[in-house]
Amino acid sequence: MSQEKPSNSELPALPQRRSDRKISIMHRFVFGLTLALLSYFRILGVDRASAHLGKFLRVVGPRLRSISKRAEANLRHVYPDWDEAKIKKTTADVWENLGRTAAEYAHLDKFRVDGPEPRIIVENLSAFADEDRTQVIFVTGHFANWEVSAICANQLGIKLGIIYRATNNPLIDEMIIKKRAVASTPFQAPKGARGALALLDFIKRGLSIAILADQKLGEGMSVPFMGRDAMTPTSAARMALKYKMPIIPVTTERLKGARFRVTAHDTIHVDPSAETRGEIYRITKKINEALEQQINACPGQWLWLHRRWGKNLVAPPVAERNV
Repeated sequence: MSQEKPSNSELPALPQRRSDRKISIMHRFVFGLTLALLSYFRILGVDRASAHLGKFLRVVGPRLRSISKRAEANLRHVYPDWDEAKIKKTTADVWENLGRTAAEYAHLDKFRVDGPEPRIIVENLSAFADEDRTQVIFVTGHFANWEVSAICANQLGIKLGIIYRATNNPLIDEMIIKKRAVASTPFQAPKGARGALALLDFIKRGLSIAILADQKLGEGMSVPFMGRDAMTPTSAARMALKYKMPIIPVTTERLKGARFRVTAHDTIHVDPSAETRGEIYRITKKINEALEQQINACPGQWLWLHRRWGKNLVAPPVAERNV
């Protein structure tokens, strides 16, 4: 399958905001506050906005104990030999990165791979920008600012359809969809049944697909991740087998402030002749291993705040730790 550049007349309608949640007064309040903050961050400029909200959440975030305790438990689970000071510092790093990422939504247009001082350094990804390049599945995780890799692909000429998780607030969900359409791609499909037809259309159009593959699901397959089995999404592996598309792990690293490095890693090839379940497990494990390398390299830049291993964590022995 080769990539074909869609014309403007072929561009899809953007996905609707999530409709499974009734818009509440709180949703409207948070949305209004978000718009006001983004306007303020726009005035501040990208570097100051990123730094200011990063510093703010570095102080405030760890005090949100119901969430921070989850991150700390995850870190103890994965790094049982870390002392409490390192656990606390890394949790603060996570909050700072999250604050920076939120503020940077006001400046997604400022992130460029070209120009005299590009904010995105590209490693290997440009090799997939050729017009005749076979369609691929890009898998990544919640590293640094996770919107940057799709922005990078778009600027390199890679025609991309993305699978995303809808934000809880329907109004903010709609806002992000629109911002993403301008910065990276209008070809967006929400996870699950709602986005299935759109995803199929993307593949028929010749687009490559990008998936965030590091979140916990209620379904999927139990696959080792950071030293312990974790329920892991298998959509990338299943899609790769069905459509005979290779998989390219991509990671984003925050270098300094609002500057990044996007790296494409070794291709994961599929074996269509292999037994299906075993091949899905093998591919998914390879994806997890690629994501683990970036997490171990920059633990403070990954989103440890979600329940990746469920509620009941038991720290693995040091000897079993995946470092």
